[in-house]
Amino acid sequence: MIKRAFALVIAAPSGAGKTSLARALVERNPDVEFSVSATTRSKRGYEKSSHDYHFVSDDEFDRMARAGELLEWATVHGRKYGTLRSEVESRLADGRVVVLDIDVQGARQVRAALPDAVLVFVLPPSAEELRRRLTKRDTEQPLERQTRLETAREELKAVRDFDYIVVNDDFERAVATLDAIVAAERCRTRHVSQVDVSVRALDQELEKLLGLAKSAGQA
Repeated sequence: MIKRAFALVIAAPSGAGKTSLARALVERNPDVEFSVSATTRSKRGYEKSSHDYHFVSDDEFDRMARAGELLEWATVHGRKYGTLRSEVESRLADGRVVVLDIDVQGARQVRAALPDAVLVFVLPPSAEELRRRLTKRDTEQPLERQTRLETAREELKAVRDFDYIVVNDDFERAVATLDAIVAAERCRTRHVSQVDVSVRALDQELEKLLGLAKSAGQA
């Protein structure tokens, strides 16, 4: 049977480690690809354009939204983020599992647009660890970190909208859990294309075998 591609959405409060997990999952699975989001926020020193994000102006982002080029988009902490429809559709057409590293608002939009999408919510092991990770990366001012923690409380309310929860307390274990989720979803009936054709062919083969056996028994 041919395994059908699907979108794997990984969402989490800022600082929970979803991007690192998503990247690790892609690196370890050749048939899993990353969807690079568009954003209006400034590029951080370690980031690369078109690899981490497509960095665009507000005007360009608004143009893409009006033109229907975004599968989902949201304003988060004053910056706009969105998933390019072409990034997802081209990978699905190639039979790939496509990973979307997005926020909770975007996850809901993707589920509405792609009902077969698989949604994973990544949790930090504790509130203190989330605060530590936000502080360690040193990319926001204290007030902005406080805002992100407040946003995290609101995002936690959406957990029940997701299919899976992964606690990022141990990075390798969390990646292994994501691997297991992908493996399980590839076997889910709704994610297997031509299942009816394959089952019908097997049924016909069994019918033929049973017919031969019956004939042999009557001889």
